[in-house]
Amino acid sequence: MKIVWNSMLIALGVFGSIFAYMYALANRKQVKQHAFSVKTDQFEQKQLTLFFISDIHRRKIDERLLNKIRKFGPIDMVIIGGDLAEGGVPVARIEENVEKLSMLGELFFIWGNNDREVGEDVIRRILQRHGGTLLENSASGIASHPTWCLCGTDDPSSNNVDISRALQNSHRYKHLIVATHSPVLFRKVKEYVQPDLMLAGHTHGGQIRIGRFGLHPLGKFTVSNAKATLISNGYGTSIIPLRFGAKPECHIIRIRY
Repeated sequence: MKIVWNSMLIALGVFGSIFAYMYALANRKQVKQHAFSVKTDQFEQKQLTLFFISDIHRRKIDERLLNKIRKFGPIDMVIIGGDLAEGGVPVARIEENVEKLSMLGELFFIWGNNDREVGEDVIRRILQRHGGTLLENSASGIASHPTWCLCGTDDPSSNNVDISRALQNSHRYKHLIVATHSPVLFRKVKEYVQPDLMLAGHTHGGQIRIGRFGLHPLGKFTVSNAKATLISNGYGTSIIPLRFGAKPECHIIRIRY
């Protein structure tokens, strides 16, 4: 009996340690830096710096994260790539997160599949109070870089995605960034245009992975022919507040042009 009891204690200790590790991993504050050039010559004179964060869900944007971001220098724009919130997240936390992110640079937001659970009007009012721009199958110029345009689509879960409408004014600009919450829309976007940068989250990198195996692939940043694509692991978690094999992340991207 003593052997059985000791075995149970050991098993509980092992599982407890694994759980603690997964919880700690899910709460890491990782800021990844990426850079690429949209020019093929060596005379790039300007740089656009953006901060991209998706899938915040229930997490708090705190001063420790903001200080990490600020160490990278000035930021021209902040893009919240959907799932800022989900059902049950206190409105005060959502407001505080948006307020803090708005302090970093010009703020943009696109819908994720969970955001509307807290109410469309709630999100709209919060963004309005903090000077954020909601991109809902629409586009916006970037104030500090007038040759650049950011287009954002609605999320597929809304049954309201209209890529052609989102892109209808993009031809007025020399450079284009397209943000969609789900990367499944990338292929459809490329049927219309070849953006300089495409951004998405949603997949959480699988969130819990065993080696190569997970519900979704790990996020990644790739560059090909002066065009870049980012699929982020996201910053928060969904369903359970745990991660394994897929670290949370947000991103600084520097674009030379």
